[in-house]
Amino acid sequence: MSDGTSFCPGPVSRRSFMEIGGAACGLGLAGLIEAQAKSTPKGQSGKDTSVIFVWLPGGPPHMEMYDMKPEAPREYRGDFMPIKTNVPGMEVCELFPRHAKIADKFNIIRSIHHDFADHGGGHKRFLTGRKPATPTGTVNNTPCVGSMASAVMDGKRDTKGLPNYVVMGNGRVNSVDTFAFGSAYLGSHTHPFRISADPTKPDFKVDNVTLERKMTDRLGDRSTLLSGFDHLRRDVDASGLLDSMDVFNRKAMEMMTSPAVREAFDLNKEKDSVRERFAMHPWGQQAILARRLVERGVPWVTVVMENPYGVGGIPWLKEGVYNWDSHAVNCHIFRDAKVRFPLYDQVITAMIEDLYARGLDKRVLLVVTGEFGRTPRITHQSGSKTKVSQPGRDHWPKAMSMLVSGGGMRTGQIIGATNKKGEHPIERAMTPNDLWATVYEHLGVDYTHEFPDHAGRPMPMLPFGTPIPELVPVT
Repeated sequence: MSDGTSFCPGPVSRRSFMEIGGAACGLGLAGLIEAQAKSTPKGQSGKDTSVIFVWLPGGPPHMEMYDMKPEAPREYRGDFMPIKTNVPGMEVCELFPRHAKIADKFNIIRSIHHDFADHGGGHKRFLTGRKPATPTGTVNNTPCVGSMASAVMDGKRDTKGLPNYVVMGNGRVNSVDTFAFGSAYLGSHTHPFRISADPTKPDFKVDNVTLERKMTDRLGDRSTLLSGFDHLRRDVDASGLLDSMDVFNRKAMEMMTSPAVREAFDLNKEKDSVRERFAMHPWGQQAILARRLVERGVPWVTVVMENPYGVGGIPWLKEGVYNWDSHAVNCHIFRDAKVRFPLYDQVITAMIEDLYARGLDKRVLLVVTGEFGRTPRITHQSGSKTKVSQPGRDHWPKAMSMLVSGGGMRTGQIIGATNKKGEHPIERAMTPNDLWATVYEHLGVDYTHEFPDHAGRPMPMLPFGTPIPELVPVT
């Protein structure tokens, strides 16, 4: 379902086929779900739904994680073997034993792809739903999907002072341009509220969300000052930039004066057992914060899980790499995975189990992906740090895998397939736009909504793409 291609339902898992029974034989399960999806007006999902988007920058290796090819030639299949899960026919990497135990609570998509192999172009293509003006660089010429959702949903929910769009990660999230999170013509007031502090630290705090006690007595004067200054600025504003500043001031005052904001970011409210299950590592603790935020009505939270090393008790690995960019020159892909994958396995499965345990699986959709996959054929090159030949994989947008969970959808599914060497989709070929149409539908956002660009031309949120039928909520 991409760029106007016809819908091909592909295979259905044996369990799903048995559940649907003979009635599915004529139309097929995917066809039935697609018909249901098309009968629902765009943007008609529940009003309190949220998304947690886990971003894995650099490009996670699909053939080491969720689309393993143990029968492929040695130079393709890699060092690891797949293991069975609690869903018949679904297998994952042997380094994902926790995934294997709860595979009935998530779906794997194997057939989303695009054409931009550079990190910058890949980030922009994936995160905007548009082909970028340039194939490199991470400065957006069109808005990030999170900013578009934020703009549409602004003021439509009572988040009790919390922003409606939050991004967490290390210090690199402080610039919206690092990962192509920019909002382009929507204005900087639709940028995410960014949190880069390490929540595992005893002195963890979120900057700019509370007023010092000595300031509270002056709050009235502060509000009056801001109000008067805003009036003056509106008289002299000719560029439109100050409109964003007005919104920033309003949101800042709401956050600084809200007890709910302080409470939401207080991880001491969580049981030690919960925090340990998620891992006492920035990835795990930011994942808990993400759940706390959506639990309180924040519609969009992004967690950037990038560098596992040097924090949370994980020492730096000479053969490791900062993010998921597993070129041979950067890392020994298999040695890096032996450190990175168990942590990822722990955090992602904790997020899934936690959503289900708290009854959030119907209203919260979890999406885990990077900008592209890795080359099916393994390459060898001298590592920049090790100075010896080591294996790696290069950029590959023609095939990738991702995990989705919650959202009230049917789970335990494998959606799409690649060929025997993991090179390209052979079933259910889709683009990132189909994923975003699914996410917007879940949020109750009409993805045909239009925003004026810098020239005043109406630009739809998504120029193409439709919700993935298999991910339509079960009614």
